[in-house]
Amino acid sequence: MPALIDVLAALDALWPPERAEQWDAVGTVCGDPDAEVGRVLFAVDPVQEVADEAVKLGADLLVTHHPLYLRGTTTVAASTFKGRVVHTLIKNDIALHVAHTNADRADPGVSDALAGALDLRITGPLVPDPTDPAGRRGLGRVCELDHPVALRDFAARAAARLPATAQGIRFSGDPDRLIRTVAVCGGSGDSLFAEVRAAGVDAYLTADLRHHPASEAQQAAAMPGGDDLALLDAAHWATEWPWVEQAAAQLDEISDRHGWGLRTHISRTVTDPWTAHAPTPAHVPPTTTPGAPR
Repeated sequence: MPALIDVLAALDALWPPERAEQWDAVGTVCGDPDAEVGRVLFAVDPVQEVADEAVKLGADLLVTHHPLYLRGTTTVAASTFKGRVVHTLIKNDIALHVAHTNADRADPGVSDALAGALDLRITGPLVPDPTDPAGRRGLGRVCELDHPVALRDFAARAAARLPATAQGIRFSGDPDRLIRTVAVCGGSGDSLFAEVRAAGVDAYLTADLRHHPASEAQQAAAMPGGDDLALLDAAHWATEWPWVEQAAAQLDEISDRHGWGLRTHISRTVTDPWTAHAPTPAHVPPTTTPGAPR
């Protein structure tokens, strides 16, 4: 079996830490570099349920997309929920490695996996990485469908292909409008509307669309000469989960090439924080809140 330091070197080659955003916290959180690695678990979130899953599995390494300590810390005390994760992993000789925005920008990266899950043909990055002469790396992806489909049908495809969550898929636009080109961005993507408009796509699928950026994009599209942009908002966790499968397959290929014999596993634990959805009746206009002044 390979040593942890060798496996980490392979992961850093896939997702170089220097390509992460400056504010990000990627790399190895805990683990003995000389420890042997035979079993690896991939997940989106380094939460307690996933740490417990790694223990039950007998994993030697947990690789997650989201950082455990994005904003730093002064303690790993087990009395804190993040410290408890660290204690669980260390007690059971499990290393933790994070690939976040460096995996977002990679080729293939998080948005490639999202596009693949939706059966989209990628034409290039939404925000190209200027350090990539091949023009393949960067944030988000610009894609084409094999044949045009109605917005309602594309939303249904996303709901069927991505992991089920309480939110499902919200969308904005004429449900019958034909969609031919789509920009996708795994995770929070409402900071990229300028790039989406510049790409001239019919629709944009991402996560965590906030009211004001989404409203402004909708209003801009309605202006004379504006681009008629449809929006699709999925759960953050759901848009990034396809990367877990992709990342495990990448490590499998490396393991086969080196004869490591690693066993990779994919966490199917749903770590989306929203657990239920109570829909409002359709087409019901706002009414006065009970007890509010009239």
